[in-house]
Amino acid sequence: MSHTIVQKVIEQLNTMPESLQKEVLAYTQQLKLSAVIGAPGKNLLQFAGAIPADDLEIIRQAVEVDCEQVDLNEW
Repeated sequence: MSHTIVQKVIEQLNTMPESLQKEVLAYTQQLKLSAVIGAPGKNLLQFAGAIPADDLEIIRQAVEVDCEQVDLNEW
């Protein structure tokens, strides 16, 4: 983490009223929660080929039939 950025943020916070400081705190907490959480793709390679080919074909067909349809009267 860059200490320069942290120092600049602290300098700005020190000049703000407490109500704005609370908003900044809430915002940073929300940013932290929205961080992408997941596994790198290389960690998932162990699962490659785990689904049998005929099951994949059934899934592909179901997606084509059920998901690629547009109902113009739906909205």
